[in-house]
Amino acid sequence: MGKRRRARELALQFLYQHDSLNESSPESPSVEESLSLFWERDGINTDTEVKDFSSVLSKGCCTNLGQLDDIIVRYSKNWRLSRISKIDKNILRIAVYEMLYLSNIPPAVTINEAVELGKTFGTEESGAFINGILDKIKGDRDKGDFLDD
Repeated sequence: MGKRRRARELALQFLYQHDSLNESSPESPSVEESLSLFWERDGINTDTEVKDFSSVLSKGCCTNLGQLDDIIVRYSKNWRLSRISKIDKNILRIAVYEMLYLSNIPPAVTINEAVELGKTFGTEESGAFINGILDKIKGDRDKGDFLDD
């Protein structure tokens, strides 16, 4: 498995955990606290490159959560954010973050990685659902209409 794929998997795990903590606790820990706890957890044995990229994705998604969720809602016609599974929602957040903020990653790579994460961690329909939304975003991005409404 490639380092970036492993980093994306860890970011997905972190975001899922962070979402769950925020839902269950009246006083949610900060992103930094949550990330620190995540890396200290037993069983996460990874090199610095993987950890750094995963942390960039995790912090970036949390910092830009409102914007990412707005884009996901806009492109997932007839789906409220609350109806999208926590796994699919966080995969989409990671991919949209990459498309918006990490210009060194080609959108086709981002989409492929997101679809693979969906197939691995989501439901039978996750890959197609994620691909459909990200493909629409990529199309508008390529036309220059991505942030226009």
